[in-house]
Amino acid sequence: MNDPVKIVEDYLRIHMIPDPETARKLHCAPGMEIRFTGNRLMHDPAEATAFNKGRYKWVKKKFGPTHVVAGGDDEETIVYQTGTLYGEWPDGTLFEGNRYVDRYVVRRGKIVKMEVWNDSAEWLLVRAGLAKP
Repeated sequence: MNDPVKIVEDYLRIHMIPDPETARKLHCAPGMEIRFTGNRLMHDPAEATAFNKGRYKWVKKKFGPTHVVAGGDDEETIVYQTGTLYGEWPDGTLFEGNRYVDRYVVRRGKIVKMEVWNDSAEWLLVRAGLAKP
């Protein structure tokens, strides 16, 4: 599999099962860097799965448009995958429409970097009564 869009979308599909081990084996370069919202640095999909288990009862992504940008050389591609999150908060409240943007650097058929942004932190502030919707 050499198409960067297919690599990213397959990685996400497998990671959302969640099956971080298979996602890592198939699609992650050694030393991969994952940076979640709040500037949380991780190096393995299993760390992202553990973080999500603490924030959500469960969460999935509804894919929207995927955008591709050529990288600095012929072997690197930047992929932006956008869409919305849906799932359940720890208290059992369902949610949907939580926007996200993920940025991936794919080099030689493997993901070397993933950056994640979404509305969850803002939504949690509203739920806690610390911000207005």
